[in-house]
Amino acid sequence: MRQNIVLIGMMGAGKTAIGGEIARRLRRPFWDTDAEIERAAAMTIPEIFARDGEDFFRARESEVLGRVLDSGASIVSTGGGAWLRPENRARIAAGGVAVWLDCDLETLWHRVRHRPTRPLLQTQDPRGTLERLLAERSPVYALADIRVPAQRGDSIEQTADRVLDAIRAHDPAILEGK
Repeated sequence: MRQNIVLIGMMGAGKTAIGGEIARRLRRPFWDTDAEIERAAAMTIPEIFARDGEDFFRARESEVLGRVLDSGASIVSTGGGAWLRPENRARIAAGGVAVWLDCDLETLWHRVRHRPTRPLLQTQDPRGTLERLLAERSPVYALADIRVPAQRGDSIEQTADRVLDAIRAHDPAILEGK
């Protein structure tokens, strides 16, 4: 049953904020896979990356994603790289609808540039790294069921409205948890 609403997209796209708002409106559980990984590991994501590496993190991310999707009729915010793994895309397709919060580079950079909690941006040129990641990931994000533009000037409420309208147009039964 495709009852979960899964938000995908780049770091800084607003998946957690928008997901929380949608969960509140629909009165459904909200899961942030990054927060769940940190809770289970009793470590931050940058600490996990530093100690165990990205491959280890991605494996834990897949495990957590599977667990939260199995909980049913939830709103799920994924990490920016979760959708890149084919097995995660298959899990999401089996248990929910994938909504890509599509943000432009300037908006993303504005939101993440002062955040030291983004391990993939701990490089000599973080903006260039973000630009490269966006270019590499966008074609894969485009495989999502639904694409919703997330723009810098929009409020959380406005973006949540657009997400819910897009889901309603795609398959209204998902909003009923069916």
